[in-house]
Amino acid sequence: MANKPSIPKGTRDFGPVEMAKRNYIFDTIKSVYALYGFQQIETPAMETLHTLMGKYGEEGDQLLFKVLNSGDYLKKITDEELDERNVLKLQTKLCEKGLRYDLTVPFARYVVMHRDELQLPFKRYQIQPVWRADRPQKGRYREFYQCDADVVGSDSLLNEVELMQIVDTVFTKFGVRVQIKINNRKILSGIAEVIGEKDKIVDITVAIDKLDKIGLENVNEELRNDGLPEEAIQKLQPIIKLEGTNDEKLKTIAEALKDSEIGLKGVEETKFILDQLKAIGLNNEIQLDLTLARGLNYYTGAIFEVKALDTPMGSITGGGRYDNLTGIFGMPGLSGVGISFGADRIYDVLNALDLYPKETITGTQLLFINFGEKETAYCLPVVSKARKAGIRTEMFPDKSKMKKQMNYANAKGIPFVVLAGENEIEAGKFTLKNMTSGEQKLVTADELIAIVKG
Repeated sequence: MANKPSIPKGTRDFGPVEMAKRNYIFDTIKSVYALYGFQQIETPAMETLHTLMGKYGEEGDQLLFKVLNSGDYLKKITDEELDERNVLKLQTKLCEKGLRYDLTVPFARYVVMHRDELQLPFKRYQIQPVWRADRPQKGRYREFYQCDADVVGSDSLLNEVELMQIVDTVFTKFGVRVQIKINNRKILSGIAEVIGEKDKIVDITVAIDKLDKIGLENVNEELRNDGLPEEAIQKLQPIIKLEGTNDEKLKTIAEALKDSEIGLKGVEETKFILDQLKAIGLNNEIQLDLTLARGLNYYTGAIFEVKALDTPMGSITGGGRYDNLTGIFGMPGLSGVGISFGADRIYDVLNALDLYPKETITGTQLLFINFGEKETAYCLPVVSKARKAGIRTEMFPDKSKMKKQMNYANAKGIPFVVLAGENEIEAGKFTLKNMTSGEQKLVTADELIAIVKG
């Protein structure tokens, strides 16, 4: 007996209904990106390991899927090296390529390789799968999609303002209420500076970023374990607990950071972004959150995170400003800012809130029943006419029992079925059945098309 087929852990098949939903998400995000002047690029699924290694830290390097060299990949390996079983050493000889881990490093490589062709600022978006050799668990997959948009080659904070408008527009189109959180790396650096723990910036931000998950007491305990003195922890408390409107928070934090040049620069940048967005007017709330840290070693300015308000899901979009995207490839000084929509989490949110428009997940709209050769010959010109009118139409291919054909229509959720037998042919008309109401009408071809088109 043949082995039952399977797929690798952490990967998924998507059926027609799931693909219709996913395409609705991708198409909506694409349409908004295009609305703001972003252009689409794609990069290969595989990159050289030289491109990928050392860009994500030690843990990231371990989570890269490496691709074996083609042909006789053991040819250059000695028996001694095999006996030694040094995995890292063998990898360098066995593998020259790996599956991309994210879209950011390939984008940096793309910008450096195509620099002479690009018009700066360059506004790109990219919607492609990425792969991570992580332990699969609920909500975490080894293959998943990222939906990134970045602006490189411009220091202007108008880019941050525009990206927040994009976030607001996308979730308004989805019908999902969200809260957009904003902070700034410079503010966080300023906080570490004024409490006298400048060197502990990473430890401080990693801890306070967990506030929502583990609570204040546990955050403080983690700070103690990281070696922060009690005096510094106490100085942090009013900042962590800061409440009020965005303007009130900015005023308070500006006073707290009055002796930190970098901290005040972060306050100034954040105030500009919030003031512009207030003038424009967003459909969703934007909130200054001083506990937001997001990949602190990566971002250098504004940072963003988006959470759905009506269903627990964690972050569904994030991003921020980075000052040296291409420096890892020997081209320093190119600033950028970007966002990434979490397509898989948005999929779960729209499912939980039942927000998919019916027309986006409906496939075929019209099915012609097959009664035989003569009837099929009568129907086919109208089948063609319906398709030209933009109606998704099928002709059942086989002369099967009526029950089987009707079951097919029901199983696919087809809303209209056409029956044309001897009586209809004689009258030059068609019987159109509404599968939802059960109502039947004798109609001409033009009337049939008009009814189905609504």
